[in-house]
Amino acid sequence: MTQSHHPYEALTPDVVIDCVESSGLISDARIFPLNSYENRVYQVGIEDAEPLIAKFYRPGRWTDEQILEEHQFTLEMAAAEIPVVAPLQFDGRTLLESEGFRFALFPRRGGRQLELDNFDHLEQVGTMLGRIHALGSAKPFTYRPTLTLQHFAIDSREFILDGDFLPRENRQAYASITGHIIEQVAPLFEREWKLLRLHGDCHSGNFLWRDETPWFVDLDDCLMGPAIQDIWMLISGNRAEQTAYLDAVLEGYETFYSFDPQQLQLVEPLRCLRQMHHAAWLARRWQDPAFPQAFPWFNTPRYWAEHILALREQQSALLEPPLTLGAV
Repeated sequence: MTQSHHPYEALTPDVVIDCVESSGLISDARIFPLNSYENRVYQVGIEDAEPLIAKFYRPGRWTDEQILEEHQFTLEMAAAEIPVVAPLQFDGRTLLESEGFRFALFPRRGGRQLELDNFDHLEQVGTMLGRIHALGSAKPFTYRPTLTLQHFAIDSREFILDGDFLPRENRQAYASITGHIIEQVAPLFEREWKLLRLHGDCHSGNFLWRDETPWFVDLDDCLMGPAIQDIWMLISGNRAEQTAYLDAVLEGYETFYSFDPQQLQLVEPLRCLRQMHHAAWLARRWQDPAFPQAFPWFNTPRYWAEHILALREQQSALLEPPLTLGAV
């Protein structure tokens, strides 16, 4: 593939069909793009069969080894009867390549969004996470990344400051607040937490509620890290609400895996890292035309002012005592 000015310019509907048919399947030429920005994902009709989901990996983001480790982890989960949408295999291969693109095919699964204020839903998610973490603790990833302060915060800050993103009037404020946050949280990330294979991005959009069960639908960000990384995004609200949600998750979780309450010190620092990393992620992808279309509010003076304000509020949260367990 000749590299265009953005990675997916050559991924036309005809190329999508040709790629899918390179697996040996025959498409009925019905293509429906799904909501995805980091990768490109399509529902593709298949003759005399259910439609499939085709996921085209962003060129240059992951190595083959990293993608295959993601697939292997997902297949391990499926073999353990954990509800996850695993890639299909073709002659034993899950990672396919055609027309210069690497892609995988998945069965289509319907469902509704997880209700994060539903305690029954949270307990069941906790049960599944406990099973995943028990499985994930059996061996480490070899090629997937590890959650580090360097990657999620320091590199993100440097990318923003080195690029032409910040308005002049916001530059010093951004540099100051992000520098202080990194300094505040650094001692926690220097500690030797127990690391295991994680889903890595457990927000509500990566679950489907189907057959009264939470299904995990995307492990694109799986990595090595402390268990709390897969839990903190499930809890929100004021302190009392967060404690109640946490207790619901851990009620199911600890049926299968023991949670270290010391990791609750990482909840607010991880929120900081996610905020900083998300802004840098948008900046890194800004030359992909899909991003200005989907995120028109990014890289405006108002965005940066609000981002700095959010970081200041999050810095204040770092000064609060960490959450404690309730009636688990």
